[in-house]
Order: sequence, then C-alpha cells, then structure tokens
Amino acid sequence: MTTTLTKPDSPEDKRPRVRRPKSARAGGQMHAGPIAYIILALFTIGSLFPLVWTAIAASRDNQRLAENPPPLWFGSGLFDKLEIAWKDANLGEAFLNTTIVAGISAVTIVVLSTVAGFAFAKLRFKGRNAMMLIVIGTMMVPPQLSIIPLYMMVAKLDWTDQLQAVIFPSLVSAFGVFFMRQYLLQALPDEIIEAARVDGASSWRVVWHVVFPAARPAMAVLGMLMFVQTWNDFLWPFLVLTQTGNPTVQVAVAGLGRGYTPDQSLIMAGALLGTLPLLLVFAIFGKQIVGGIMQGAVKG
Repeated sequence: MTTTLTKPDSPEDKRPRVRRPKSARAGGQMHAGPIAYIILALFTIGSLFPLVWTAIAASRDNQRLAENPPPLWFGSGLFDKLEIAWKDANLGEAFLNTTIVAGISAVTIVVLSTVAGFAFAKLRFKGRNAMMLIVIGTMMVPPQLSIIPLYMMVAKLDWTDQLQAVIFPSLVSAFGVFFMRQYLLQALPDEIIEAARVDGASSWRVVWHVVFPAARPAMAVLGMLMFVQTWNDFLWPFLVLTQTGNPTVQVAVAGLGRGYTPDQSLIMAGALLGTLPLLLVFAIFGKQIVGGIMQGAVKG
C-alpha cells in the first residue's frame, strides 16, 4: 500500500482566480467598443470635410457658391474645371518642379539631420550643449525675419525664378536635427556603438551600418513631414518664382481665377489638384510610415 503526500495549500492558492478576458491575454487582440467607433467616425468626417467641400466647390460656379445655404453635393462641372485649371496653371510643369524641390529637400534634410542628431546624441565634444541650444533657438525665430536678407542673397547670385533659389534655403532643418537627436537618444544604445568601435569601424562606418538602420523609422517619418512641408510652402517660392517661369504647385495655383471677379470654383479645382499627389503618396506609403512609428516606439 502506497501513500501519496499532498502539499498543503498555500494562502496564495486559496485566493479566488480572476479570469482575464481574451483581449487582455498575451497575444490577444483588443477590440474597440461602439463609442470608440462613433468618435473615430466623427473625427474622420471632420477631417475629410474640407477636402470634400473643395471638390464640391470646384464643381459649381460663383453664383451657386454665393447662395445661402451653400451647395452640399457635387455639380456637373468638376472635371471641366479640373481640365481648365490644369491647362491654365500649367500644372504639369509645376508638379515636376515641386517634386524635384520637395524630394531633394526631404532627402537632404533626413540625411543631414540624422548625422547631426547622432553627433548631438552620442558623441562627446566641446560645446555640444551650447551648439544644441543655438539649434533649438533658431526654431524660435520667425522665418519671415530672414526673407529680406535671403532675397538679397538670391538676387546677388542671380537665382531669381530658378529652382535652386527654393532648394538651397530648405536643405537643413533645426526641427529635423532636434527630432533625430531625441529619437537616437532612446533608440540607439551606447553598447552597439562601442561594439562597432571595438571591431574597428570608423565614425562614418558607424553612421552607415549602425545609425541609419536604427534610425530608419524616424527617418521615414521625418522625410514624410519635410516632403509635405516643402510641397505646401507658398511664401518664399511666391517671392522668388513666377507663374510663367519655373513655378511650384502653390505658385501656379495662386495665378488661377484672376480677374475683376475671381473664379472661386477654378481656384478650388487648382487647390484640389495640388492636394491629390500628397494624398496619393500617403495612401501608398502610409502603412510603412505608421509601421515605422510603431517599430520605433517598441525599440524605444
């Protein structure tokens, strides 16, 4: 005859076990309630309304737009207005010019900001904190204050009505440097840099093989932000470019609907055409950008 020894129940075993819901378990997927869906729907409608209203206004004429209440549905002249705006503003050339300006500026800002952010975040050199304060201080200066000296410089270089007048002032960004510095402080451990140094990697090799891969999510976000900012820039391109020379999209759209009575629907059609490329870019790369943000959040 055998006897079985049983371990007495501990006080912890006598506690009632709480059954966690499936959404709270490891690997479970959380589901939103009806209130969350209602709030998201309201925010979505509010965000899309300006774009939808622009398309509605582009499909109407000035007389209908002046009536009260204003139209809340599309008319029959949308595609005609889009065709007229495309031809009158020469938007084909404007799209090409803006893509060149925004692409070069975004790529340059991302590369230079990543290198500078790595230097301010991980390298030790004399005057680092003072230089970082100067970089942050430039963000507090209104850009309108630099327009006059910048225009005088561009005029002396004979760059007026040329794309380099818009490209060169936007090759660096104090916000980009600060953004990348803050990201690399958390996402790039010092041990990885020290291991690369032990293996004999130079500073530029560390940047290429260690910093750039670690900063890829933040670089994607910064590149998207800078591309959109440069694409939507109006004041400086309007001062140094003309509608008949090398216009960007915003400068070309500014020349639409001129006359004693501006054609509001034609202006709205040009604004709609100028917005569509940004929507297309985000529709194509939005998933990668959001995934990069989440990846960076997990690493941080």
